[in-house]
Amino acid sequence: MSTYPVPDRTATATRREFAEAPRQESVPPGLLAVFAHPDDEALVAGGVLAQHAAEGARTAVVTATWAPGTPRAGELADALTALGVREPLRLLGYADHRVPDSAPGRSRWCDVPVDEAVGHLVAHIREVRPEIVVTHDAYGQLTGHPDHRHTHRMTLLAVTAAALGQLYPEAGEPWQPGALYLATHPHSGAAELGELLDGVGKSVLSVPDTHVTATVDVRPWADRKWAAITAHRSEAERERALPGILARLPEETRNRIIGTEYYTRVTFAPGTPGGLRRLTV
Repeated sequence: MSTYPVPDRTATATRREFAEAPRQESVPPGLLAVFAHPDDEALVAGGVLAQHAAEGARTAVVTATWAPGTPRAGELADALTALGVREPLRLLGYADHRVPDSAPGRSRWCDVPVDEAVGHLVAHIREVRPEIVVTHDAYGQLTGHPDHRHTHRMTLLAVTAAALGQLYPEAGEPWQPGALYLATHPHSGAAELGELLDGVGKSVLSVPDTHVTATVDVRPWADRKWAAITAHRSEAERERALPGILARLPEETRNRIIGTEYYTRVTFAPGTPGGLRRLTV
């Protein structure tokens, strides 16, 4: 069986104390975001990440594709700095479904065996010990990218497996996040962005409004979110990529689009911390 070493970034005692100590109400819950590509973190959850980081919560991001040393990995580092995320890069280093050169010699993320993919994510969950995990929804956001959908499935499995000590025992001590939040777009909130994507030939996949359990006003962090999006320079220069589409919009329109984030909550441990309620409007 493959091993999934847990990076020794924090002393074991500190991790244990964080898990066992009562969380002060003034401190937001720790958050781990798992996304497919560099730029997903900024586009999909940049506001929530910025607020959690600004308020002192441990905030980390796992990115499934693109290898360390590639240009987009460097852009991701700049984006996380713009969001205030102090954790080091957590790159799984697999290849983008459509860009083999994103990780020369590595498998495409969509082709990675389930046990391998889930094991890596379990290791990060157990190391960070977040109360909240955030990832793509089942559609893979508006465009339904295969890597987004695969990340959704693998994260759902990993959040379940991370709590079970006899699964992936080499990946660290068990940890149960309180909730998984699926970043999504409701029908009512996707119209403007959907028109822009439709204009460049991309699909638009949104969910019924009743599926949304947290609507988050991130306008106070819009500047940080936009700085993180534009840190992905190679995407901002592309005509059909969402950062490039947003960059061509008037500032008022752009801020309106990026100023709200939507999530569907999946609860794993009833009664445990794990709510975005402090952020919800």
